[in-house]
This record gives sequence, C-alpha cells and structure tokens, in this order.
Amino acid sequence: MNGTTTTRHTELDPPAAEHSPLEMPAADTLLVSVIIPAFNEAAMLQPTLSAVCRYMDSLHHQYRWEVIVVNDGSRDQTGPIADLFAASHRGVRVVHHPRNCGLGQALRSGFDASRGDYVVVLDSDLSYAPDHIGLLLNRIRTTQAKVVGASPYAPGGQVSYVPWLRRVMSAWANRFLSTVAGSSLSTLTGMVRVYEGRFIRALSLRSIGMEVSPEIVYKSLLLRAQIDEIPAHLDWKLQQAVQGGRSSSMRVLPHILSTVFTGFIFSPFVFFLLPGLLLLTLAIYTNVWMMVHFYDHYQALTQYDWVFTRASVAVGQAYQAFPHTFIVGGLSSMLAIQLISLGVLSLQSKQYFEELFHLGSAMYRYAREKPETADQAREDLGPSL
Repeated sequence: MNGTTTTRHTELDPPAAEHSPLEMPAADTLLVSVIIPAFNEAAMLQPTLSAVCRYMDSLHHQYRWEVIVVNDGSRDQTGPIADLFAASHRGVRVVHHPRNCGLGQALRSGFDASRGDYVVVLDSDLSYAPDHIGLLLNRIRTTQAKVVGASPYAPGGQVSYVPWLRRVMSAWANRFLSTVAGSSLSTLTGMVRVYEGRFIRALSLRSIGMEVSPEIVYKSLLLRAQIDEIPAHLDWKLQQAVQGGRSSSMRVLPHILSTVFTGFIFSPFVFFLLPGLLLLTLAIYTNVWMMVHFYDHYQALTQYDWVFTRASVAVGQAYQAFPHTFIVGGLSSMLAIQLISLGVLSLQSKQYFEELFHLGSAMYRYAREKPETADQAREDLGPSL
C-alpha cells in the first residue's frame, strides 16, 4: 500500500432521534459497507454523508450498515468535515491517507477496512443518487452475482448535465473496452458498484488510479465471476447547483491513452492480430499483382531456353518496371507474419497469466480466510516458500 492510512471510528452513542445502523434487532441481518472515496470534496461531503445515512436508515429493516469515508490526502477541509461527521454518527468511519494516492488506492483502503457482506462504492459528489444503493443490493441478492455495476449506458439508463465531450468519450471508451473484453457490459469504467464482500476483499488489486475499475472487471472475468449491471442515472445537476457549475476534468489525450492501454490489458492479442490480418490482406493483394507482372514478363522472354534463367530475368524486369509492388508486398508480408506471431505469443502468455492468477487468487483467499493455517504451512515449508 502506498503511504500510511489512519482510521478513526467513533463509538459515541448517536443522538436519540438518530437510528443506530449497527444495532439491528436481528444479529444475523446482512451488513452493508458503503465506501465513499473523497479528494477535496469539502463543498459537498457533509450533505452527501447526510443523504447517504438517511437513505441507509430507510433500509434498516433489511440491512445493518456502515459508511467508510476514505479521505485521499485532501488539501481542503474534507478530512476535518469527515471526522466531525463521524464523531456524531455511529457507524461512520474515516480512513485518512496522508497524501493523495489516487482512486485505486483509496478503494483498496476502503475494501480492506470494510466488514460488510456487501460492499457498495458511491461517488462523494452524488453523481448517482443514494437510491442506487438499494437497486444494486436488490440485483446482487437476486442474481447472486459477485459484482453489479450502475450503468447510465445500459437500456433505461440516463445521463444528465454532463459535458458533451465527457459524455461522448466515456460512452465510446466503454464500448471499446466491452468489445475487446468480449463482454456484454455497457460500462466497465464506472465506479458505482456493489460487490460481494468476501470476493472483493480477496481480489488482489494493483491499480492506484482511475484504471482500478476496469482492473476489477478484468480480474473478475478471469475468475469466471458473474458480473451484472443495472440501468442508472448519472446526474451532475447537484454539483452544478452546489459548486456553481462544474466543467469536465477529463483530459482528452491521457484518457485516450489510458483507454487504449486498458484495452491492451484486456485483450493484447487483438492489438497484434487485427493489424496483422490487415497487413496480410494487403500483402496478398500486392503479391498477386507481383505474380501477374512476373508472369507477363516471363511470357515475353521467349529467347531464353533455360527456365531458371528466364524466370530470373523476368523477376528483374518486373521489379524494374514495378518496384513499389515488390517493396510493398515484401514489407507487408514480413510485418504481417511478425504481428500475427506476436498475437499468438500474447494469447499464449495471457493463458499462462490466467492460470497463475487463478492459482494466486486461490492461495490469497485461503490465506485471508485461514491465516493460522497459512502461517503454519509457511513454517513447515521454511525457506522453500
């Protein structure tokens, strides 16, 4: 983990009028952890937390709950606001990063701190209204999926008050990633999701930035985990009202490069195979014309009796007359063979990685669930581990 995190959890009794989320009538009621990563969100954090707690209170007959705010090294008053709110609301905890580590690290800290049977990730600016929590929980309990995402691009989804460029780029980026991943999901980059608690805590993640969301989908697909999504409403109206308007912070070139790189991680062989096949098509076309030119000159060289001499002269004359055909045909053939070979090798490497990831995930999950047994195994094996 990059940096050091500190967690503050108050055990103060809540005000008399406030419902206590961790004291339900039934001890076996499912616990829901709501993770809210926040970076410089002082303007909206308090109303966001109030809205989320009110909504979770409305689900008290179904769930116990906890809210985990991950203050990712904010330079404004996000940290003190979160601490003050947690001091008067039991069940709200705050994890502090001493410096900004990125969204991926914030989510990883939140997952590690969570205790819920289900873990919900929500935007700190309420781009998705709190009632999406209930919809996500209903779907994951109905389908028994490991991951359920909120998608504004799914049939029935909506996008409101989002800048045109960001909306278009996001839609096409998700379409591209879905294609290369061979998935039917309409949103792979979205952060608002619900996870089966044990699954997400046992999933080994490496990303520290925005690429964490596609990484979770990618590794879930490798583990053959069921992933589902619900139509959602992405709405920036509240942000504009609170902050006096919000412009897209998405930088075009970094976003494009990040999307392409993520697509390469999903399906590296496609990036070699498709260009290789296109070049192979060009090579076949030019090589056919090269053979036509050779045949025409060969037929005209009747003065040579020996076949090999006749063919050699025909090649030289054909090249002299049409050098570009020979050059393009030769280069495209070599590049096509190289790219297709790299595609095959990357496919083989991807299969090896999947096998290792399955094995590593099983060992990691076993170590988390049975640490005493894992420690004993390490002691028995000694230096061989």
